[in-house]
Amino acid sequence: MTAKLPYGGLFALFTAAFTAVLTELLPAGLLPEMSRGLRVSEGRVGFLVTGYAAASFLAAIPLTAALRGLRRRPVLVGAIAGFALCNAVTALSTSYALTFCARLLAGVMGGLMWAMLAGHAARMVPAERRGRALAVVLAGITVALSFGIPAATASAALLGWRATFAAVAGLALLLVVWVSGYVPDFPGEPAGARVPPHRIAALPGIRTVLTITLLVLLGHQVMYTYLAPFSERAGFGRTGVVLFVFGAATVAGVWGVGALIDRRPRATLLGALALLTASMPALGLYGGTPPVLLAAVAVWGVAFGGAPTLLQTALIRISGPGDADVATSLQTTVYNAGIAAGSLAGGLVLETAGGGAGALPWTALPLFAAALATVAAARRYAFPGRRRPVDAHARVATEANPS
Repeated sequence: MTAKLPYGGLFALFTAAFTAVLTELLPAGLLPEMSRGLRVSEGRVGFLVTGYAAASFLAAIPLTAALRGLRRRPVLVGAIAGFALCNAVTALSTSYALTFCARLLAGVMGGLMWAMLAGHAARMVPAERRGRALAVVLAGITVALSFGIPAATASAALLGWRATFAAVAGLALLLVVWVSGYVPDFPGEPAGARVPPHRIAALPGIRTVLTITLLVLLGHQVMYTYLAPFSERAGFGRTGVVLFVFGAATVAGVWGVGALIDRRPRATLLGALALLTASMPALGLYGGTPPVLLAAVAVWGVAFGGAPTLLQTALIRISGPGDADVATSLQTTVYNAGIAAGSLAGGLVLETAGGGAGALPWTALPLFAAALATVAAARRYAFPGRRRPVDAHARVATEANPS
């Protein structure tokens, strides 16, 4: 009989992911209000998002490695409590410098928590249910992007941006209680049993999964960051509608992946990457027609929605749940690098390419195509054609083919 998923704990982790995304991206939706409240330019408010991402990028691997010996739930609760503190400081602060410091600390908490969520969820369920459990937890990202950020931005218009940050701090405090009561604890790793991060990175297949993660995030951010000017170029200035279509489609993608991932992970990932690749020429050639624009964005959203779950499931299958925190800390670092580099590349294309926004899909296309080709070729370790058992104790650095 199939084991029932521990939904109380998994939805607590879902809410942790939701809270982390709100904490990271909320200033981007509140630039004018925070600019007036802190008496700085909107550009400097934007640096609050940049600072968070940079701190997360720098902290994920070393902090995760340093805390591996501690019991897991107290570390997770500590990271969530850190979110509560940082959001409370942001709500009360009238100093830009203090607010920026709070955001840096929040980024450190975010880097640690993202490294833990997938590994914690993987340990809560049997191996044959691991993909479904990860889909539940990582859906918190999609729901935050699709509905959480727009709702929080709308509430700020009514209640003020400080009240919105205070509400997120309150949510984090409630989450501390929820996680403490419903998420199981797991022991830390004894010093003699800890595998160094560089040896985990050298496991066959790990580097391939990280490469795919980077390619997908680069291609996605090239387009997503500049979806507004692309929509305007198409004569469809209602960017909010386009973003809503994308967000709703990502929810559908998460649901579809959750239904398929434990049975056909490789085929599902290949299908998602094929849809991503196909959506870019549609946008490039026919994105000037509003119905085609919306349809292609919907296909892109469905395909991208489940990609994080598919890639993290592959990563944990290779590393084993015991080393999942370190493996996902590597992926967290790659995610942040992909987001930053993709946004930068899209901006350069927008400013310098002859086609302007029209060149963005053609910039993303080879990145998605390369990801698809790499997964198609990586049948041995990273994305096997059938489920392969993984010896979680075989942690020997290798020069073998990493795919």
